[in-house]
Amino acid sequence: MCWLCDAKSPLSAQAVTHDELHAGRWSPRRGFLLAGAASAVGLASGPAQAQVDVGEASALRTLVPAEQLEGAARQQYGQMLEQARSKGALAPDNHPQLQGLRAIARRLIPHAAPWNPRSRDWQWEVNLIGSSQLNAFCMPGGKICFYTGILDKLKLSPDEAAMIMGHEMAHALREHARERLAKTQATSMGLSLGARLLGLGELGNVAADLGTQLLSLKYSRDDETEADLVGLELAARSAYAPPASVSLWRKMMAANGSGGPAFLSTHPSGPNRIQELQENLPKVQRLYEQARG
Repeated sequence: MCWLCDAKSPLSAQAVTHDELHAGRWSPRRGFLLAGAASAVGLASGPAQAQVDVGEASALRTLVPAEQLEGAARQQYGQMLEQARSKGALAPDNHPQLQGLRAIARRLIPHAAPWNPRSRDWQWEVNLIGSSQLNAFCMPGGKICFYTGILDKLKLSPDEAAMIMGHEMAHALREHARERLAKTQATSMGLSLGARLLGLGELGNVAADLGTQLLSLKYSRDDETEADLVGLELAARSAYAPPASVSLWRKMMAANGSGGPAFLSTHPSGPNRIQELQENLPKVQRLYEQARG
């Protein structure tokens, strides 16, 4: 399939192949910005019965205003894209790997709203940066970015790439960054959970200045478990094979033995991670089968 044709027509949700994730290079003079991705798909409305059990999202996250944190994320994301563009590292719209990633996002995003109603109003973006780093993330507000290193070095299949994207989306949907920042700021300011009853003007004011911390946050083991399981369900509902979550983390662990990808510096691993995923595969298998049917 030629890049020109890809650029002119949307990629079929069933047409994301391994080659589309791995083929091709781009001109350093080309750039892109995908704004308002949510408008291209009909977001799911109404609650969906979750098959994985992750409990309620932490109430502590409410100490940081979501609007201000998402605004800070938009600003930092935009700056990051501009820096990549200036270095010729920002992939153009017709780059095959980016086309594949955006096709995956089009399948995952409709299943996001039941996990966080705010996501219906997010301006989802998916971008790709040419870098040897093994990394990917989704900032608050639905700002997704992959580095070519994680696609190329791990030789990710579309199902495995979907597991990474679902995992990163889950961090945003469960507002883990918001919770982490709230805990950090509350601790440094000597505040307790009960302090939010007093208005917490200080935390509200500093939220807009926290954007620079978003890419360096280290999530807790509980955060990682939530993201693994919510991401697994998002991917299964989008017709991506659940066992890919296990093969992905086996690849990630193997890569960690050769110096360690940047992904693991902010996504700590534990010995039970793969086991936990394996135990949850039967819970989402029927969702996958229904989505394929």
